[in-house]
Amino acid sequence: MGYRVLIAKDGKEDIEVYEKNRDQIDFVILDMVISGIGGGEAYDTMKEINPNVKVLLSSGYSINGQAAEIMARGCDGFIQKPFTMKGLSQKTGKIPKEQPN
Repeated sequence: MGYRVLIAKDGKEDIEVYEKNRDQIDFVILDMVISGIGGGEAYDTMKEINPNVKVLLSSGYSINGQAAEIMARGCDGFIQKPFTMKGLSQKTGKIPKEQPN
């Protein structure tokens, strides 16, 4: 889809990768259930680093429950696993672009 992808193995690394590369990151695809720091805590920390971070939350669980709580805190979208490239493309196309400061 034309994006350069950065990969992190757990919640702590998610935050480290985001903090180091935030100026080159258009959006984050964040798994709700990740080892170490959970998806909700990783999301909150990224929002502290950059209140305008764009995040697509991903989970094998439905959007009800914990995913809904994270979405209510300002997540930009949700995609349920497993997903296709077409589904991912549709979801990422709906993420609002960051406005310059």
